[in-house]
Amino acid sequence: MRVLLSWSTGKDSAWALHTLRSESVDVVGLLSTTNEMNGRVSMHGTRRELLRAQGEAVGLPVWDVPLPDPCPNEEYQRRMLQVIERAGEAGVTHIAFGDVYLEDIRAYREEMLRPTGIEPLFPIWLGNRDTTELAQRMLASGVRATITCVDSAQLDPAFVGQRWDPGRLPDGVDPVGERGEFHTFCWAAPPFGGRLHVTGGEVVHRGGFWFADLSLSPR
Repeated sequence: MRVLLSWSTGKDSAWALHTLRSESVDVVGLLSTTNEMNGRVSMHGTRRELLRAQGEAVGLPVWDVPLPDPCPNEEYQRRMLQVIERAGEAGVTHIAFGDVYLEDIRAYREEMLRPTGIEPLFPIWLGNRDTTELAQRMLASGVRATITCVDSAQLDPAFVGQRWDPGRLPDGVDPVGERGEFHTFCWAAPPFGGRLHVTGGEVVHRGGFWFADLSLSPR
């Protein structure tokens, strides 16, 4: 088994990597999509330099898939199938995802991979189980993250740029943000050689979402 891990730069991706490595699965790279106009990770708004820093921290190459903005689903699928074909040629047998319980997202990924010969993996899938215990396990294991994106229809924008703390989230907001309430940048986790030092910057509003701009700092 040679696994390429879908990598969003968030805490769930880091936890998925930790889970796979704990089971001695051979993870060979991180698959991420970025906006080809601004060089940022899709939805999370993470700078490409932070994505690369995470790859260095976990000792894995980043497979960066640039996407146009806006990106029609047909174009997304075309570019993803190109990189999946490349993965197959490199001996990748599985692509792993950090999804937790959204059945429609899982079904979409399974459908997209079905004709490729590469199998999907969902190492942190919970199904209909509550995510509170998962969030607590992640924190207890040293996962640390900053909220970089907030959907203002689901969560107060005041949370953007704040450290991820499930205990401070309002009732009705998923502790790991699985319904898209928020997205994170993970700067410490078991697979990292050490914590990444980041500083907060400008907060901007685009299309109903609030984004906090993070950048690397020496300490």
